[in-house]
Amino acid sequence: QVQLVESGGGLVQPGGSLKLSCAASRSIFSINAMGWYRQAPGKQRELVAFTPNGGSTTYRDSVKDRFTISRANAENTVYLQMNSLKPEDTAVYYCYARWFDTDYWGQGTQVTVSS
Repeated sequence: QVQLVESGGGLVQPGGSLKLSCAASRSIFSINAMGWYRQAPGKQRELVAFTPNGGSTTYRDSVKDRFTISRANAENTVYLQMNSLKPEDTAVYYCYARWFDTDYWGQGTQVTVSS
């Protein structure tokens, strides 16, 4: 089992920055892959950034060069640094982990980009 707890969401003006955190209940060394997804009202959940253990990181095109996913192994935490935020980035952001053959999700954190 893996429990994931997100934090760091909030309201920010366009062009601003936020840093999301995802704390895992076990060592992220043992987790095959971690990532961030988001879901806007009335839309399907979509991949934002994905980092497999020992593999290449993937970003959706609309966030490349603005968002950065990173792992802090000693803290069992994955971060999502979001810069140059746009209103279309408004969504609930979910942390994701794949451990063996099972997918795990956090409870989500709201990010609202608005003036």
